[in-house]
Amino acid sequence: MLRPIFFFISVMLLFWPLVPKSAQAQSVVQGREYGLCIETAMRQPDVGYERALAWRDLGGGIAARHCVAVALYGLRHFSEAAQRLELLVQESEEAGLRASLLSQAGNAWLMAGELERASAALSAGLVVAPKNIDLLIDRSLVFATKKKYWESVDDLNRALDIDPNNIDALILRASTYRYLESLDLAADDANRVLELRDDHIAAFLERGNIRRLQGDDSGAREDWLQVLKREPDSFAAEAAQRNLERMEIRAE
Repeated sequence: MLRPIFFFISVMLLFWPLVPKSAQAQSVVQGREYGLCIETAMRQPDVGYERALAWRDLGGGIAARHCVAVALYGLRHFSEAAQRLELLVQESEEAGLRASLLSQAGNAWLMAGELERASAALSAGLVVAPKNIDLLIDRSLVFATKKKYWESVDDLNRALDIDPNNIDALILRASTYRYLESLDLAADDANRVLELRDDHIAAFLERGNIRRLQGDDSGAREDWLQVLKREPDSFAAEAAQRNLERMEIRAE
């Protein structure tokens, strides 16, 4: 049920304006270097790691060290990435930057399977930015992974109080309600996502799961076939195909 969490893409746009003023003053060229470093770290993390280290050693400062953490995440060294991100938090005074770094650290700890450290990082971020929707959604994922589903719903409710049409929060709440066997509520959220975006593959997959549990086999089949039709090479399509095969086996 986890959403994709390669969260550094948005940070590429958010981080640079928040670095210390002394770093901003170095030049527009360094800002471009940061953007290029992050882009390389995301697309080619092995190359990006070496580039980030070289830039750090040349005095790239906090931006270069952040780029090192991005590359480590891409290389699947999640624990080390999280630790480096938390060190950057200690050096940062801007509330927005601290919240962003704590969000990244929480996601990295989650990917490392360190659920308590993930929860701690995200909760610290919410102290700094209590209405940050991404932090709320990410912490809801940690709660769900720990099978604390009602706590997960609480965070998603808070996120949806801020933005009632947040698709990520709606689809995650639908899935969480399904785990809680609150199928009508789950269906309401999945349907709402499809009202907002009638091509949302995860919503078709999730609604199919919900319909199957409600005993609506034809509706479930229809939703899963939509996934196969719209994105036949996706992970969602693989899941939909498995679900269809299981349903056919049970029907025999």
